[in-house]
Amino acid sequence: MECLPVEVIGNILSRLGAARDVVIASTTCRKWREAWQDHLHTLTFNSNDWPVYHEMTTSRLEILITQTIFQTRGLQCLSIVMDDVDEFSAAPVIAWLMYTRETLRKLYYNVRTTPNINILDKCSRQKLEMLELAHNTVTGVEPSYQKFPCLRSLSLSYVSISALDLSLLLTACPKIEVLTLTSLDIAMSDTQATMELCSVSLKDIYVEAISLDKLMLEADSIEKLHLKDCTLEVFELVGKGTLRLLRIDDVSVIHLDIGESTENLEVVDVSNFTIMWAKFHHMISRASKLRRLRLWGVVFDDDDEIVDMETISACFPLLSHLSLSYDLRDGALQYGLQGSFQLENVVVLELGWTVINDLFSNWVAGLLERCPNLRKLVIYGVVSEAKTHEDCHMLATFTSSIVRLMRKYLHVEVHFDFE
Repeated sequence: MECLPVEVIGNILSRLGAARDVVIASTTCRKWREAWQDHLHTLTFNSNDWPVYHEMTTSRLEILITQTIFQTRGLQCLSIVMDDVDEFSAAPVIAWLMYTRETLRKLYYNVRTTPNINILDKCSRQKLEMLELAHNTVTGVEPSYQKFPCLRSLSLSYVSISALDLSLLLTACPKIEVLTLTSLDIAMSDTQATMELCSVSLKDIYVEAISLDKLMLEADSIEKLHLKDCTLEVFELVGKGTLRLLRIDDVSVIHLDIGESTENLEVVDVSNFTIMWAKFHHMISRASKLRRLRLWGVVFDDDDEIVDMETISACFPLLSHLSLSYDLRDGALQYGLQGSFQLENVVVLELGWTVINDLFSNWVAGLLERCPNLRKLVIYGVVSEAKTHEDCHMLATFTSSIVRLMRKYLHVEVHFDFE
């Protein structure tokens, strides 16, 4: 170990992450102590890493963190996550941020303080590339002063911020590529809850647990869009056809518009969502490069709507991974198998049910016939604990039919996943 350069030892210590482990390892010898002081670039304080954190008084914990940080000289990644610890005083937290700000590239900041700290003032105009902020308040954003010229990734979780300040904050990050918004407390300036976000560099956005009347995103370079557990009356995306991944999970939205330029879409994943199939299909029908399509727990507005699988086959010739959950509408299948279409490139097929019956077995058989190059089949099912004799008989019949069916497709790998 004595032959290792101090820079290498610094990298080893940085991979430990947790501050307690790093401090203990640095006591190995004088050389390791030197590496800890001069070449450590990653340090993490997490209240879940060490039970003793919860036994300390707040003031003692503040002193411990201060002493540890102030013994380093070039931290690039600092993580302070005190999610279930009493509020810290603002003074020591400001000291930590001011001491490390010139060298920091990544900051994970989840610290409740009294009074609240303006994190943007402490970290702007530096070389910060990633900022994850949680359980804090952001007010009075001044993009002309609070600039983040190098920031590429921004995550806000359980943060109180106005729609205007969030828009201005995005303006202050000219190189931002990844934006994550989770459970924001959004203050509005008028009666209508409207948010407009604009960025020419943004490529990946994730929005979770947010309720708004209207969310408008203007992003010319957007490649990935993921909406989860949101309630929106209107969502509009204005872009230039760069979108490659669209994921919608348990979202309530009245009007959804992702624009007409969807020709570069490769993945569409929709679950627990109510849509008008004709309108949704029109939005994605130009995605001739689509390779993965998942429609899971999707409810159609029109009870008579049936998804035409032949149309899907024609519109998405490169489709290789298809996931569908089975449902019935007035005794008819939600996904019709009419026509002589073939899903030539589908190699993975995922099928699921909520209520099992004979039609499901026939549906599986019909889809298998139309996937000549299939390699893997995954069947998901819901099996309730309180089983009637009829339910048990139906499950046994289904199992037998699948066993007989798979004897015809010995080259296909089959998996079952029952809840």
